[in-house]
Amino acid sequence: MAIFLNENSKIIVQGMTGSEGTKHTARMLASGANVVGGVNARKAGQQVEIGGKTLTVYGTVKEAMAETGANVSVLFVPPKFAKDAVIEAIDAEIELAVVITEGIPVHDSAYFWAHAKAKGNKTRIIGPNCPGVISPGKSNAGIIPADITGPGKIGLVSKSGTLTYQLMYELRDIGISTAVGIGGDPVIGTTHIDALEAFEQDPETSLIVMIGEIGGDAEERAAEFIKANVTKPVVGYVAGFTAPEGKTMGHAGAIVSGSSGTAAAKKEALEAAGVRVGKTPSETAEIARELYKAL
Repeated sequence: MAIFLNENSKIIVQGMTGSEGTKHTARMLASGANVVGGVNARKAGQQVEIGGKTLTVYGTVKEAMAETGANVSVLFVPPKFAKDAVIEAIDAEIELAVVITEGIPVHDSAYFWAHAKAKGNKTRIIGPNCPGVISPGKSNAGIIPADITGPGKIGLVSKSGTLTYQLMYELRDIGISTAVGIGGDPVIGTTHIDALEAFEQDPETSLIVMIGEIGGDAEERAAEFIKANVTKPVVGYVAGFTAPEGKTMGHAGAIVSGSSGTAAAKKEALEAAGVRVGKTPSETAEIARELYKAL
């Protein structure tokens, strides 16, 4: 088992023929992911050789799904075209749309999120501005390096891309069931809570690591959810303990106002829910290792 992505996932890439799309399609294929085609209306019907595999470029997501049975789309589409590309995936009712693109206007993200909801949430959106999702040894949709860990029992959900990679590497002795990079923008499709709920229900996930960062109240809301609904041990880390108050740090969502949104406030909320919180990524990995050994 895994969450959101498994060995049966069939992936198409919107924007596959662009430089980023081509590069990461090759990396996904090399990691064993079943990439079955691409989408680019201007190059419909063409066949391209990527990573030793000949892939067809389709004109629309709907056509690609009909021809290949695809149920996952990874989007490497420039910001100004991203809204239309995500809406196309939603209208085609693909199960999972992984939006890698950074710099999508918040208004556009809010629009396609609302569109997905209006369509009955048939399409799960991960991102935007995220590294994607990987179930090591099964499938990989996005830009997460596949060679830094193997399959295991730890579920990882993170706002930060690079911290996703670091925790995967630090916990490589145990391994990962699924790692989900949800992105740090103010409006995202899949939240910490969505991933926590899925990991709680996944029989192959024994322990959950949750990475947050300063700004907003997503971690506080996740703490409330953990307290009420999660029985598995959860280890947390909040990036930004040394950030000065009132400063915008990194991701667009990381704005601190008063005590809400600070690393200290998030740590307090998580610890009140029974989550052990590390002060550094390495300490977080140590806590996870200690709790895992005690299971």
